[in-house]
Amino acid sequence: MRVLITGGNGQLAKAFKKFFEFKGIDFKAFSREELDISCLDAIISVIKDYQPDVILNCAAYNLVDQAEENFSQAFAVNAIGPYNLALAVENTNTFLLHFSTDYVFDGKKGNPYTEEDKPSPINKYGLSKWLGEFAISKVSESYLVFRVSWLFGEGKQNFLSKVLNWIESNEMLHIAYDEFSVPTYTETVAEISWLAYEKGLRGLYHLTSRGYCSRLELTKFFLEKIGIVRRIIPIPASSFNLQAKRPFFSVLDSSKLEKALDIKLPHWM
Repeated sequence: MRVLITGGNGQLAKAFKKFFEFKGIDFKAFSREELDISCLDAIISVIKDYQPDVILNCAAYNLVDQAEENFSQAFAVNAIGPYNLALAVENTNTFLLHFSTDYVFDGKKGNPYTEEDKPSPINKYGLSKWLGEFAISKVSESYLVFRVSWLFGEGKQNFLSKVLNWIESNEMLHIAYDEFSVPTYTETVAEISWLAYEKGLRGLYHLTSRGYCSRLELTKFFLEKIGIVRRIIPIPASSFNLQAKRPFFSVLDSSKLEKALDIKLPHWM
């Protein structure tokens, strides 16, 4: 078994590398600089040289606000990249495992989103990720796409890492009380998505922890866990005046995956 990992320096890729090392699975991780997935020829060359059984696409342009003004780069990585990967593995024995986001939804439903709900992104990052999902589904039949949300793990590309940075220089934090989703540990994603692959699942699934919370609730829980005391001021998300809109309630329903694998996903707490 050989696994090729794109986006090799990201937090999700780091979780997979740790998981594969524990399992004794042969893998090779490529950083964005080492493998540009927006270049089809580069992908084909790497596949020819390494001959992987599975490609894990952990590469992503996830700068949500910057994507509003730099959509071409977000589109190249999040849409063209997955399309190229799907093209490259078509008519081969290589399986594609890709990760998407809760931001493909507008957050207006008011209840957890299932795989049957129609995507309706409200920012360009979400649009680029949905286009990547769509491209894979139209090109390949041998794939798994997992939508995940509020990932946290080893790395600085998550909300909890931002909280740690904020508390270094602030005695008071302003945190949104009206933005809800599901914090999900990267190691959970690595373990469960690989289990799904081993069990022969195909298609689109939601993969998050159980339960959900607001940014405010998550921050309070996190600071309590690490023993840090700060004054927290609840504010509406609109107060931040960010370039990109965020869905207020982007909770994903992962019951389809739980039933398919006969498991119970861990609670976010």
